[in-house]
Amino acid sequence: MLYWVVKALLTPILRVCFRPWVQGGEHLPAGGGAILASNHLSFSDSIFLPLVVPRKVTFLAKSDYFTGKGFKGLLTKGFMSGVGQVPIDRSGGAASEAALLTAKHILADGHLLGLYPEGTRSPDGRLYRGKTGIARMALETGVPVIPVAMINTDVVQPTGKKIPHLGRVGIRIGRPLDFSRYEGMEGDRFVLRSITDEIMYELMLLSGQEYVDTYATKAKADLAQARLAARELPVNAPAVPSQPARKAS
Repeated sequence: MLYWVVKALLTPILRVCFRPWVQGGEHLPAGGGAILASNHLSFSDSIFLPLVVPRKVTFLAKSDYFTGKGFKGLLTKGFMSGVGQVPIDRSGGAASEAALLTAKHILADGHLLGLYPEGTRSPDGRLYRGKTGIARMALETGVPVIPVAMINTDVVQPTGKKIPHLGRVGIRIGRPLDFSRYEGMEGDRFVLRSITDEIMYELMLLSGQEYVDTYATKAKADLAQARLAARELPVNAPAVPSQPARKAS
């Protein structure tokens, strides 16, 4: 009930301020479980996508959003629950298995599950390599994967900005991808990689983003390391005098 209350309150405001446009809405199934595989440019992706989808969309969100302290933490938890977020622990191992089990229950109940195959937001607007968890989930549940491209959300709400700027955002929805031909092969890592790459290729076509064949988490770590190294360089470091060239004997 909270989901629909939040959606009813936000929809008219967001439609006026951001005028979201949609292409391919006819590809959304009227019923039954399906995975909405989206690129991830901004925190607001998880708000604008449910806004334009008539059915409820449930996202798997990092558990940090649900464990904050005080009034702010309570408010964040209430909002994330209200927009259809389900907390998961992404630390790996048993936690990852628990996340997969949660997702399977959501899909088995005939709901729409929103996933970001990149695993985290893009650090620079490019599309990064997808993680194979989405492929395994699709094979184990037998549901279709619907590629979704978020457009311009990183412009209206760049990373680190809590309040979005006024602007227009778009959502392109692709044709459902059927991977039933790989049924029973969820244990084959080459199959999982092939499925994931096919999903990312469709996202690249829909979004128009440049594709980078590395994980976004690694790109973020490399960027953070480069920034740290730049800060540690002395601002007015004296130039090292060059040694005079030796004459050949």
